[in-house]
Amino acid sequence: MSKVFVVAQGGGPTAVINATVAGVVTAVRQRYPGAQIFGARHGVRGIRNDHFIDLSAISDADLQRLAHTPGAALGSTRDKPDAAYCERILNQLRAVAADAFIYVGGNDTAGTLEVLAGADDGKIAFVHAPKTIDNDLVENDHTPGFISAALFVAHAFRSVDLDFQALPGVYVGIVMGRHAGFLTASSAAWRRSESDGPHLVYVPERPFSIEGFLADVRDARQRFGRCVVAMSEGVAGADGRPLAEMLKAEIERDAHGNVQLSTGELGQAVQMELAREFPGVRARVDTFGYLPRSFSGLIGDVDRREAFDAGVHAVAVAAEGNGSVTIGASTEERISKIGSVPLDAVAGKTRHMPDSFLLPDSQHLSPEGTRYFTRLLPAPPDIYAPFL
Repeated sequence: MSKVFVVAQGGGPTAVINATVAGVVTAVRQRYPGAQIFGARHGVRGIRNDHFIDLSAISDADLQRLAHTPGAALGSTRDKPDAAYCERILNQLRAVAADAFIYVGGNDTAGTLEVLAGADDGKIAFVHAPKTIDNDLVENDHTPGFISAALFVAHAFRSVDLDFQALPGVYVGIVMGRHAGFLTASSAAWRRSESDGPHLVYVPERPFSIEGFLADVRDARQRFGRCVVAMSEGVAGADGRPLAEMLKAEIERDAHGNVQLSTGELGQAVQMELAREFPGVRARVDTFGYLPRSFSGLIGDVDRREAFDAGVHAVAVAAEGNGSVTIGASTEERISKIGSVPLDAVAGKTRHMPDSFLLPDSQHLSPEGTRYFTRLLPAPPDIYAPFL
């Protein structure tokens, strides 16, 4: 009897999540000729609803195109299955005689797999393949999707700093990241001198105060004639209240009660604070929202290769049982070690950016933080220094 693999995508799409699916299909073909490979539409919801597509016959040319296409080609979901939902998933996996279920996603995805593995009789292998632009998976040095998103953020802040050198003022870019500040901190990856923007970096790992923020902006304007700020959408006060609530912005909540952070209301509230504090000053606030997540113009070659390799390794892990694929630290040759850990090592856990990545009592990257991002990102573009 031939092997049967099911693969699905969960959580937010990325620029390279499809490369992981391509890696899975490639590895299954090589390791198990004649195996069936089913893709579930919209994650575990597709398994529950028996919405599968046959990936077994996809041509090599189309598989290559898939690997280079951003987004989530199978469709995704943020469903968090309860016991009854999980039982329906297991019944459908058994109905298609699945030997392995490989789910590409973040820590919630790993959590779903842990629950499924605990409820199964051990005949199906449950494997988590990592993905998240937030870079917040424990046991990983970095995660597929992060490098490409960080490239977008680094380019965006390099560009806007040049803009605000020409026409000085205050700029705030609000970047995705509810609990981890890696993506926001990548804005300063190409900062080489004290006058380079961003001049201030605010991340969820450090308590935020509106008064301190306005004082920091005022100081930067006095020193540099302008102020460029990178701010995580998830920054919160010492009491844990999100900035959106602190500013009394019109906020939305999802089905789990979480404040919807990637909306424009937060940016508008920050803009109003700046207008009140600095009347007559050119001040702009942009909410990056989903833009860095699957941007087709900036897909890192290393990111895509590691995403593909994670899919390949997931098939190897499935041969041994359950587990979560991990990405280790990259070498100078930008080659990372691919490994695996038990599902419970990753499931439901959040990795925070180390405090040592920022200078003490400062909103700037430390040498350690700069080395981390320099190791992952390519060299910055060679630009001509303005005459200003």
